[in-house]
Amino acid sequence: MALAEPVEGQQALIAVELVWSPQAGVVHRLDLRLPLGCTLGQALQACAEFQPMQARLAEFKLGIWGRQQPADTVLRDRDRIEVYRPLTVDPKEARRQRYKDRGERIVSRHRPLAGKTRR
Repeated sequence: MALAEPVEGQQALIAVELVWSPQAGVVHRLDLRLPLGCTLGQALQACAEFQPMQARLAEFKLGIWGRQQPADTVLRDRDRIEVYRPLTVDPKEARRQRYKDRGERIVSRHRPLAGKTRR
């Protein structure tokens, strides 16, 4: 979706997507139209739905399309802003707990490297 050229006296806008998860199992997604040259931090401040999370913003990491970015990063059209919560459980520990609860080995769906490791 290309943005039309701004009419005289109007500011050019970009379309971005904001995704955040305030707690496990809950995901919020919002489409935003922001002025050209807007930064990641400004986008979060401008979003009314994200305001309850502003007080906790220092706890979160910010990213664009899965890559961590500072709040002063200038946004581009069609960027996906992601707000990352801190991990509550170490992923390795969670895997150990699942193994302990199930009582059986968790089998990966990846194929072994048979033939590639032998000569």
